[in-house]
Amino acid sequence: MSYHEAIHSTTILGLRHRGTAVLAGDGQVTYGDMVLKTKARKVRKLYHDQVLAGFAGGAADAFTLFDRFEAKLEEFNGNLARAAVELAKDWRMDRYLRRLDAQLVVLNKEKIFLLSGTGDLIEPDDPVIAIGTGGPFALAAARALIKHTNLSAVEIVKESMEIAANICIFTNSKLSIETLE
Repeated sequence: MSYHEAIHSTTILGLRHRGTAVLAGDGQVTYGDMVLKTKARKVRKLYHDQVLAGFAGGAADAFTLFDRFEAKLEEFNGNLARAAVELAKDWRMDRYLRRLDAQLVVLNKEKIFLLSGTGDLIEPDDPVIAIGTGGPFALAAARALIKHTNLSAVEIVKESMEIAANICIFTNSKLSIETLE
């Protein structure tokens, strides 16, 4: 299974809008063409509830990365950018971490990043990012809603994830949503 194939079965959408940071993940877990779980939690709050993190890819790998990322947040006193850079460096350099098959979206009220298994660290131009199979659908919907509506950050995320769930067969509408006000 290639890295690209492994990120099926999820949609994670993060955004910052009007002073609120929101991260949502659908609940579907698939194995091949079979749904194994419909209410998985793929998003969580980290570092004294000041940082949001969500994953696409292998769950066990993602939990390992959550632990490593949380340790970096502790080491750098909650500095999201520094923790993300250091995790990306470790991910790229460490033989064990390089084998982990996941992507992370991490954000707080000031910054948003995508970290990948290739050691990439990307800060998008706009304050919205999505990963997983349904990610492009959720991202397009969120960008349009930010630009053309007066919806709140949470409303934008819910609507965008619903749109993705209606299009992507690897995404469902059983959402886990975390916010930072």
